[in-house]
Amino acid sequence: MSATGIIRNLTPPQIQAMKGGDPIVCLTAYTTPIAKLMDDQCDVVLVGDSVGVVLHGLPSTLGVTLDMMIMHTQAVRRGLTRPLLVADLPFGTYEAGPEQALASAVRLMTEGQASAVKLEGGRVQAETIRFLTERGIPVMAHIGLLPQAINTVGGYKVQGRGEDAENVLADARAIAEAGAFSVVIEKVTASVAEKVTEAIDIPTIGIGASANCDGQVLVVDDMLGLFEDFKPKFVKRYGNWAEVGRDAIVSYASEVRARRFPASEHLFGDEAPKAKTPRN
Repeated sequence: MSATGIIRNLTPPQIQAMKGGDPIVCLTAYTTPIAKLMDDQCDVVLVGDSVGVVLHGLPSTLGVTLDMMIMHTQAVRRGLTRPLLVADLPFGTYEAGPEQALASAVRLMTEGQASAVKLEGGRVQAETIRFLTERGIPVMAHIGLLPQAINTVGGYKVQGRGEDAENVLADARAIAEAGAFSVVIEKVTASVAEKVTEAIDIPTIGIGASANCDGQVLVVDDMLGLFEDFKPKFVKRYGNWAEVGRDAIVSYASEVRARRFPASEHLFGDEAPKAKTPRN
């Protein structure tokens, strides 16, 4: 809290300084109400391009646009006072090179009010990461499984096995040297994730990686149990919102059909209520 009593959001340097300290707590969010729920618990809130699958019903993240990301980032910003707000650069908004990435990142930060951006890729994106950070754009990197590259890798396969371990390590070193302030490691073997965490001086945030990463991230809808038919191995459900929500909808439908809702306490009478007498 500042001297004025206003709570300030955490900054990329503060997150980077958490390397080797207390684990970094990160979740995705896409709406204001959900952001408010995690405001006092998370260190980082990520507006992931997973919004396309989670909220828009897309088959993958590839159909997510920059305008969609800006809109959802604005919504999440309205619900946060403490966590660092990071937003994904969606597919097709940075692959052409550093200049395209800069233009996209500027929009996410000025229009969307993100405090940092995240992009997928290791060595191949090192030049872009350096270009952005030198121009005042904090970058969270993303290595291991890259959801935006599923057509290239052939699906959501575990990364880092066998000879691929050296590729993951090389990617991690490259993005750290390029200036990223942290890195998400997705669906990588635990032993490789631990080697990466030891090898670089920026925080590692695991998702399907290792408990020994510097932090963890999950898609909030997955950990709340909103998708009954989707449960990857690396997801732990901390709630069953799908069941709770379905039961509530069943009760509502039953009461409407039986004309038990709305009841008298939910309706308005013809006469205006009498003014209350003020207390002396």
